[in-house]
Amino acid sequence: MRRTGTKNTASFRIVVADSRSPRDGRFIEVLGHYNPRAKDDATKVVVNSERLFYWCGMGATISDAVRPVLKAAKVALPAVRASARSKKNTAAAAAAAAPATV
Repeated sequence: MRRTGTKNTASFRIVVADSRSPRDGRFIEVLGHYNPRAKDDATKVVVNSERLFYWCGMGATISDAVRPVLKAAKVALPAVRASARSKKNTAAAAAAAAPATV
């Protein structure tokens, strides 16, 4: 998310950015915007879902700040790729899926 707007009237752009770039720095593409002050829920969050799915398919991950905003707006989220999961969760899932031995 990239912060825009003036002091005390923040709005945000949902962007694709390299993980090494700063929060409000260089970005690759604008996917939509989020205006927390909007009265109408339809205009509060606007996202190009097609491009969101494209970038997630290319290996991009949704940040912890953007995920709740998209969930609240009822935007369909792409499935998390296996490579994006943490090692701890992958190990726990593998242990649960393995048949029990006696």
